[in-house]
Amino acid sequence: MPQIYLDHQAATPLLPEAFEAMRPFFAESFGSASALHQLGLRARDALARAREQVAAFINAESPEDILFTSDGTESANLAVKGTAFANQRRGNHIVVSCTEHPAVLGSVEFLEKHGFAAARVRVDSAGIVDPAAVRRALTDKTILVAVHLANHDVGAIQPIREIGAIAAEHGVAFFVDAEAAAGWMPIDVQELHANLVAFSPHKFYGPKGVGVLYRGRRARLSSVLHGGVQEGGLRAGVENVPAIVGAGVACEIATREWPRRAAHVAGLQRRLWDGLRARVPHVKLNGPEPGLRRIGTSLNVSVEFVEGEGLMLMLDTQGIAVASGTSCVSKALKVSHVLTAMGVPHTLAQGSILLSLGMGNTDADIETVLETLPRIVEKLRGMSPQWDEFQRGLCDSLVAPRKTEKQVKQAT
Repeated sequence: MPQIYLDHQAATPLLPEAFEAMRPFFAESFGSASALHQLGLRARDALARAREQVAAFINAESPEDILFTSDGTESANLAVKGTAFANQRRGNHIVVSCTEHPAVLGSVEFLEKHGFAAARVRVDSAGIVDPAAVRRALTDKTILVAVHLANHDVGAIQPIREIGAIAAEHGVAFFVDAEAAAGWMPIDVQELHANLVAFSPHKFYGPKGVGVLYRGRRARLSSVLHGGVQEGGLRAGVENVPAIVGAGVACEIATREWPRRAAHVAGLQRRLWDGLRARVPHVKLNGPEPGLRRIGTSLNVSVEFVEGEGLMLMLDTQGIAVASGTSCVSKALKVSHVLTAMGVPHTLAQGSILLSLGMGNTDADIETVLETLPRIVEKLRGMSPQWDEFQRGLCDSLVAPRKTEKQVKQAT
């Protein structure tokens, strides 16, 4: 087990309070919420309580606005595909940022193969969407705008209120993926002008196996999973009652604790980044500087002349768990589409790692990372042909160039 866990963007440990609340629904109150007997009634009561807790967490108008799914990916698929199919008589056009989570972009690509069209709005070098670009992308056929609250890869916080106001002005449904933000910053669906919001409680100390989709009453949505009539007929299948109960508890605790959590991780984030740039030559921060435009949980950094995967694996041997790329796509060993959209050169994108913080991390953890990571970088660079060429003056750094392009060409 890692001594220092810096992969909270992928999963967080389950709160003891959530675990204890879940326990009875594995063995004692195991009934299906669709059943008419007493065990079914207990399950339905538990689901109703969880909806109230989640609704309060995001300031939904009613607990009935909360749908439970299997995870954030399913919630995003239901939001994007369900909105498109429910509104296709009005139009077939979708506006989406080019740095959305693969669950959103994959859903859009699926829809494009079935007669829909999409405009992908670009981001700036910090990964932030310009609301004016969203406005320009709208057409009279637009039925959905989809932009995340905080980026899953580089932590950039988007101007969601402004984008939501534009969508509302044009009568277009607005979907916000809050997967990376929920539990770590306030979410008020009414202030955001959001018709649909998705997130997963396992990102903030809830259980895996449950996702949330907020659906405002004016949002038209078609089911994409057919079978029974669970979740108001919009998500067929027996509800995962234990996980839903745990999700409700996680949301209730996060409602009162997010300010303390956010302050804790933001302080660690600043210390970690300040230490990395002071101790590791040729390191680049991807996304905004720590502060108001970046969520405090994560740092995405590129270490030049080093492969991110190698750095991640060597840190793991030292008991430090980090990620190389988005957790949902890291197995594909592909360069992040987010970094590409931001204009990060391919060689730097390959050298990126994601360090995501949580409540269990301490100042001592950060100091250990800052002592360990530079030694690993030095070792990996010692085996890197590109680093050798840089040392010999045959190539230059992209992070901190020391030569002009002409000088590099002359050297080669």
